[in-house]
Amino acid sequence: MNIVHINKYIDHTILKPTTTLDDIKALCMQCVEYNFAAACVPPLYVKLAKQFLGGTDTKVATVIGFPFGYSAIEAKVAETVLAIVDGADELDVVINISAVKNKDWEYLEKEIANLMYIIREKKKVVKIIIESGVLTDEEIIGCCELYSRYGVDYMKTSTGYAEKGATVEAVKLMRANLPENIQIKASGGIRTFAFAKELIAAGATRIGASASVNIVKESADGQAGGVVQSSDY
Repeated sequence: MNIVHINKYIDHTILKPTTTLDDIKALCMQCVEYNFAAACVPPLYVKLAKQFLGGTDTKVATVIGFPFGYSAIEAKVAETVLAIVDGADELDVVINISAVKNKDWEYLEKEIANLMYIIREKKKVVKIIIESGVLTDEEIIGCCELYSRYGVDYMKTSTGYAEKGATVEAVKLMRANLPENIQIKASGGIRTFAFAKELIAAGATRIGASASVNIVKESADGQAGGVVQSSDY
């Protein structure tokens, strides 16, 4: 059994539209200092983050179709190709949420099929953002069923830009409707160690946060060095 610390669950994230070069450097230096699982940065900064994090264990993640998900399939394909060329290890893809609301599962299947071909060919990790806070339970379950068939690596709750972010209830619902091999990333509004720990207990294996340093500091103060659980993960 391995002791798992909270830092290894965290994708340290900065995705605000005003993100600067200095912001990315600071984020990456924090990733090195705290050994976070990944740095999640805007597509513009993937190359730079890769340079800063070269030779470390921290992966570089970026977003596709962010934040609203309704860009054309061809646009998402182009974004994905460029992100991979620039050196991204992990791709957090926003699905077409309008298509979910229209119950257009055929469109969503076409979208994921086109993206997975490229991502799998290049052996990258894909996290599918469904924006759980604006979906019904039925729609969340429908997404779990569709993306399970395509063997995505993670289902992710939220972009952080909708009116509602990650919830324990959404993570539990996703976990109950996904096969064991598909992991869950919770993101959106996660600012405390207590909440992060609740989400992990509900089934999340990654936490997307910009308050990552504070979460780690809280965990170290109150939880014996930030240990979340013992696990083989």
